[in-house]
Amino acid sequence: MLEILKKYNFWDGAEIPVGFTRQSYLDALTGYLGNRLIKVVLGQRRGGKSYIMRMLIRQLIAAGTPPQNILYINREMSELSAIATAADLIAAVNEWRKELKVTGKAYIFIDEVQEIEGWETVVNSLSQDYKRSYELFITGSNAHLLSGELATRLSGRYLTLEVFPFSYTEYCGFRELAKGRDSFVEYLQNGGIPELCHLDSPEIRRNYMATLRDSIILRDIMARHQIRDPYLLDRVVAFAIDSVGGLFSVNSIVNYLKSNGLKTNSETVGSYLGYLKIAFFLHESERYDIKGKRILTGERKYYLNDTAFKHYLSSSFDNSVSRYLENVVYLTLRRRGYTVYTGVIGGKEIDFIAEKGAERLYVQATYLLSDEAVIAREFGNLEAIPDNHEKIVVSLDDLPLGNKEGIKHLRAWDFVE
Repeated sequence: MLEILKKYNFWDGAEIPVGFTRQSYLDALTGYLGNRLIKVVLGQRRGGKSYIMRMLIRQLIAAGTPPQNILYINREMSELSAIATAADLIAAVNEWRKELKVTGKAYIFIDEVQEIEGWETVVNSLSQDYKRSYELFITGSNAHLLSGELATRLSGRYLTLEVFPFSYTEYCGFRELAKGRDSFVEYLQNGGIPELCHLDSPEIRRNYMATLRDSIILRDIMARHQIRDPYLLDRVVAFAIDSVGGLFSVNSIVNYLKSNGLKTNSETVGSYLGYLKIAFFLHESERYDIKGKRILTGERKYYLNDTAFKHYLSSSFDNSVSRYLENVVYLTLRRRGYTVYTGVIGGKEIDFIAEKGAERLYVQATYLLSDEAVIAREFGNLEAIPDNHEKIVVSLDDLPLGNKEGIKHLRAWDFVE
């Protein structure tokens, strides 16, 4: 086991592969250092979690941490599949400490920790070991990693960081593009999956996105939740991809599937949508009645964790830029730490209500403010909100319109980070 661990660690001074530096996430993790809290990095597969962990490892070593005091276990490596249980994990930790004669503060990084049965017992024990000083960092592709019994067991002794694919700024930095309309439209289509940015052929990109979709479905959903009807799940995934940014209910999906000859019910479809959210494939935006100050049941919107899934895998003829823009604006707000809803007031729809503590922001996203009717609709919906929180219209117009009745108009590439 130690020989295998040597291969994937950096004890001999080997160069640490980190790819494009994602400074905002590195800064966030750096800010978490210096305590016994477990640092939990969550996000979709292939979203860049492993690279961010290695960025921090490189930074720790550069700051003077002895390389042998850092243990990195990436459970996606087939050679490390032998670390399958809590007993295997603690044995690996003990062997590392003994053979490398680790003294002083030590750091343990575990990628895709959910692949180790009973991992939480070991992680919790190590974090609370008062005879030794550890800092633990774990990543996972499952949003329920810290739910239920586990959250109770850790009893608040952890910090979380959700990782998204490349932002627009990161995409431009990686591709060495200037910010502007052309690069933004490219980003809308190609999205921010880091590996996809290395691929130039549209056909290879399509193949890669199909493979990623299948990996998420097979490894994070079907196997974990013992799905009995994989074709039905695949049809729900296809419906969600085609319907990005549109209002729909579980019953509307059930009716659609039944009209295509599939037998199902609202409980099954609701569960499948839940699994897709847990795997960070989809994000849900509930409808919020602004005047009544309450969450509405029934219809809601869903957004993809990356727009490349829609661009390369959608079977829908509705590939309007507005759908992509709305999805990217949603992800931007989530990256900034907002909780996001779809607003309703007096029969009018507000694309996004973004809340963070006492802060609230209203955002409308539209392709172009092409005529007075569109301008009146987009600004008018926001004007109907009777409060003084910030209100913004985002579009792909080349020239900003400035402010109208206190409502800002921003070009998409100026709003999206």
